[in-house]
Order: sequence, then structure tokens, then C-alpha cells
Amino acid sequence: MSNDHSVIGLKIRGIRETKNISVEEVAERSGLSTEQIISIENDENLPSLGPLIKIARALGVRLGTFLDDNDELGPAVSRADERADSSISFSNDAADARRHMEYHPLAKHKTGRHMEPFIVDIHPCENTTFAPSEHEGEEFIYVMQGEVEVDYGKKKYLLREGDSIFYDSIVKHHVHGADGKPAKILAVVYIPA
Repeated sequence: MSNDHSVIGLKIRGIRETKNISVEEVAERSGLSTEQIISIENDENLPSLGPLIKIARALGVRLGTFLDDNDELGPAVSRADERADSSISFSNDAADARRHMEYHPLAKHKTGRHMEPFIVDIHPCENTTFAPSEHEGEEFIYVMQGEVEVDYGKKKYLLREGDSIFYDSIVKHHVHGADGKPAKILAVVYIPA
């Protein structure tokens, strides 16, 4: 299975350079450190959704711009056999760049979208200390397989197969397999324009 997180770093650098924006300007606009941005651009750090959203805002583009393959004006069809060859891993800001979630974009061919739908494979994880994420927008999660625990603010929610949750992403949150076990979810992230 290929991993496209390096493409994200290249796209960020390409957009930044095309717009003639320095790393320092992106850092100032996003509230991230220049070291973190350089690390993401050089594929040394797997970004979580939060920093990616901040970088997208700083560059004046949609989050989906980093994931797009091409621009499709009509409906975007995502075939199961194509999805298996395209995945993105995020570290959720973990210092050791754990790759416990593998995102399979469902609409990367659709231009102008405000929602980001993914099938997410949640891998087993022994670590029970998670770095929560927070960013603008809303998220919807539907559990397809296994059990998922969602840390949301000061509460924890256990979701079983067929359960779903819809929440404001501005509240600190983290999604992981319950008891460190694998799971599969449908996740839709909405980022306001």
C-alpha cells in the first residue's frame, strides 16, 4: 500500500513557493513553528489534521488542495480498488510520528469541496497517551468495523460497529481503537471556507 504523506509536503512547498510566501510567513500566519513547517515540507514529520488546516488557511487554500489528484467539476467517484492504492498517514502531533491511522480519501478528484470524506483504518496501538487535535470545523464518524474510543474534551465515548458521532472539531479530540485494537471508520471532516 502506498503512502502519500510525502506528496503532501511537496504540495505544501509547491503552493508556498508559487505564492512566493516564505516559511516564516506561513509560520506567523498559522501559529506553527518554522521548524515544524520545514519538517512537514521535507517529509520528516507526519502532520495531523490540525496543523494541515492551519497551513491551508495560511496559504489561502482548502485542506483538500493537499490531497487532490486533479480537478473534477462533476461528481467524484471513488472505486474500492483505487482506494487501496492511495492512503495518507497522520501522526496526530505525536513527537515520534506514530502512524496509527491510515486515511483513504474518498473524493480527492473533486475540486471545490468543503468536506473531506475518508475511510480510516485504525491500527492497533499499545500507547494509551494520545496527543489530541483541535481545528476549525466539524467531524462525523461512523464505525464500520471494531470499536472506537473518541476522547472529546473531558469525556470519552465508546462507539461500536454501526454507531456514529458528530462533533465540533474546535474541541480537543482524539480517535483511536478501543483497547488498542484495530478498527475501520468512515470519517467526514468539514472545514468552513
